[in-house]
Amino acid sequence: MSFETLGLSPKVLDAVKASGYTTPTPIQEQAIPHVLAKRDVMGIAQTGTGKTASFVLPMLSLLEKGRARARMPRTLILEPTRELAAQVEENFNRYGRNHKLTVALLIGGVSFDDQFRKLDRGADVLIATPGRLLDHFERGKLMMTGVEILVIDEADRMLDMGFIPDIERIVNKTGIPFTRQTLFFSATMPPEIEKLSKQFLQNPVHISVAPPATASATIVQRAVAAPHEAFGKRAVLRRLIDEAQDLTNAIIFCNRKTEVSTLWRSLERHGYSCGALHGDMDQRSRMAMLQSFKDNRITLLVASDVAARGLDIPAVSHIFNFDVPVNAEDYIHRIGRTGRAGRSGQSFTIVTPADRKGFEAIEALTGLAIEWQGEPVEWEERRGRGKGRSRQAAPERAPERASSRAPEGRGGVPRSAGTARKPAAQPSRPAAGEGKGRPRRAEADSQHAFGGEEYVPAFLRN
Repeated sequence: MSFETLGLSPKVLDAVKASGYTTPTPIQEQAIPHVLAKRDVMGIAQTGTGKTASFVLPMLSLLEKGRARARMPRTLILEPTRELAAQVEENFNRYGRNHKLTVALLIGGVSFDDQFRKLDRGADVLIATPGRLLDHFERGKLMMTGVEILVIDEADRMLDMGFIPDIERIVNKTGIPFTRQTLFFSATMPPEIEKLSKQFLQNPVHISVAPPATASATIVQRAVAAPHEAFGKRAVLRRLIDEAQDLTNAIIFCNRKTEVSTLWRSLERHGYSCGALHGDMDQRSRMAMLQSFKDNRITLLVASDVAARGLDIPAVSHIFNFDVPVNAEDYIHRIGRTGRAGRSGQSFTIVTPADRKGFEAIEALTGLAIEWQGEPVEWEERRGRGKGRSRQAAPERAPERASSRAPEGRGGVPRSAGTARKPAAQPSRPAAGEGKGRPRRAEADSQHAFGGEEYVPAFLRN
């Protein structure tokens, strides 16, 4: 099977060839012909399967005929996070190189005025997060009755983040269901998502390219025991990083955005080349931090689930779960950041005695007994209420409606996150003999040495 057999236009095929792709992925092979036939599609696919191109490529072919009108987009793509929306825009720019289509991106953290101007010129493709899209609609700057193709992407994540009421409201504003084509994608199919798909789709084609809750077979998964205390977990993480084989870069996941900031500062104090990414950062800082990671200017990225869901970074070698995720499904999405496009990857989950419920939920969901590296953890005994019962931290929720003028600190992290007084030093390549695969460490700095002029709280010294 090749892209030439799928029915795409010559302009799109030329752009695909220029991008270096010759063979479609399973989701692309199955979805593209149905999208071109203007059928509604219900697609179940994990991240890293080429899902975005499965709707971007046929949409470009369909949009070659017609013209956008002011404030009435021809197509609408809904994404749960700013980063995912920005990545879809990148795909349209890459594959639409031979088209003269107007693409508008409506996300938080960006000036309303710039977005108003794009809408006024007319948008062939409108990519948006739910909150910002409704803000524009309520201001009278947008009409959605002319939408020809509606894409609801990462539907299960929309559910987790509480966006479903907004999605229902948006869909109702797009006009009569029979006049539009709807493409609905999700990594999993909980009952709520199945109900929504029946509500939004008309006689859809069902496509599933991987069983729900499965991880890539190219990912080596390990669990590592750690004590309750945060400083003990941080010590275990540093040991795993230092001993990791063939580590080129890594994403470290935390359940809470406050933990992201604390862990980032601790790693930075210990000389690691690292950055932070979470939902409270303004859009410019988030994109700058993500670009630094993509460009290998930093080796480690400490992130929350909201900030890192669906990030398209092809060559991540390692994933470290500093916290066992609250939702077992998030484990699949986290480790799915590595082992993409057939590459190998490694994931390590740090498990404390209080994490039994969450860890066993992951094994039940995946149907896999995760191998322990070293001695397994000794679980706490559950003795009724209080003692021995662990409390799971609430996951971060995306502040989509929050003000876009969040205070920004240095180094791309908001002041509220406890930013260090100076950005982390740029990493240097390790000298010969320092250990293959270890992350590059920053040059020694007097402000990073404990006991120097800068005061460092005790909890960050470990």
